[in-house]
Amino acid sequence: ITSCRHLQEGGLCEILRDCRVIHQASNLMRLITKRCAPCPDNIMLWNAVIFGPADTPFEDGTFKLVLQFDETYPNKPPQVKFVSKMFHPNVYANGELCLDILQNRWSPTYDVAAILTSIQSLLHDPNPNSPANAEAANLYRENRKEYVRRVREIVESSWE
Repeated sequence: ITSCRHLQEGGLCEILRDCRVIHQASNLMRLITKRCAPCPDNIMLWNAVIFGPADTPFEDGTFKLVLQFDETYPNKPPQVKFVSKMFHPNVYANGELCLDILQNRWSPTYDVAAILTSIQSLLHDPNPNSPANAEAANLYRENRKEYVRRVREIVESSWE
């Protein structure tokens, strides 16, 4: 098969990309039923829910995210952001994440399940040395009790 650029005029690249997104949706639905799916009217926009990892301040939280794919996928990562309010060293105020696999460490082999797993890992193990939220990072390093209190407020608001 020739390069994707060569076939782009015929739309094959779009078809292959859409097939990959559909395939991921079908595989993901088996893995985490009803927790992640494309919007019915836009296969390139997905809604997802992740649960706060056990034994962390995020435990019992239910957090909503959106994943926006575009024509560069899978060569570039989707845009991912929390819709739910979040207080975390690696989450910007607008919900976007500071996560290496969504930036400079992206690989076309990653799928939606890998992205969601990485986000859950980030909730479990924040990286205060690469902060998107300086206040959360400072509290995480210097006043863990207050950090936990603030996160627990977010967890409680996630139930609404």
